[in-house]
Amino acid sequence: MLKAFYKKHGEIGTDEAGRGCLAGPVTAAAIILPKKFENKILNDSKKLSEHKRELLRPIIEESALSFGVAHVFPDEIDKINILNASFLAMHKSIDLLTIEPNFIIVDGNRFKPYKDVPYECIIKGDGKYMSIAAASVLAKTHRDAYMEKIHLEYPMYNWKKNKGYPTKEHRDAIRKYGITPYHRKSFRQLPEQLKLDI
Repeated sequence: MLKAFYKKHGEIGTDEAGRGCLAGPVTAAAIILPKKFENKILNDSKKLSEHKRELLRPIIEESALSFGVAHVFPDEIDKINILNASFLAMHKSIDLLTIEPNFIIVDGNRFKPYKDVPYECIIKGDGKYMSIAAASVLAKTHRDAYMEKIHLEYPMYNWKKNKGYPTKEHRDAIRKYGITPYHRKSFRQLPEQLKLDI
């Protein structure tokens, strides 16, 4: 079972989803869990089935002292690059919290400081600490819901299944139909592509 991290009461866990996608936003969540929060299923969202993530989402949202989820969309990703867009999504998700942050734990090894709040980066933190794992589940489920919504507009890319990741099916659809306004123009959409005609 995952642990609590607590250096200070009211710490925030934050994580993102969708960095490696060809289409759709990068989405981040920030969450403050109660000190006594426990859940035996909770883990890094990548290690959970879609069914378990969907079961966990309402439990996490109802249990949280505060949480925020934010998207950064492809036009912004193309302007500032995916790493900066990931940091921006995390900052935006922290902005949505109703409790003033006093310490932030971040999944991964890099982060841009948020105001003057102390933080710690934790490699594979979403498989170690509950608040980061909870943020990873929220980021993933909210992003998946968004991709399922835009799938209705462009069903030929099958985003409801691949969620915008570079699967063979998604790339075959790009070859056949080209790109949409939801695709990231700064990303290499096809392996053989040298530049994208836009």
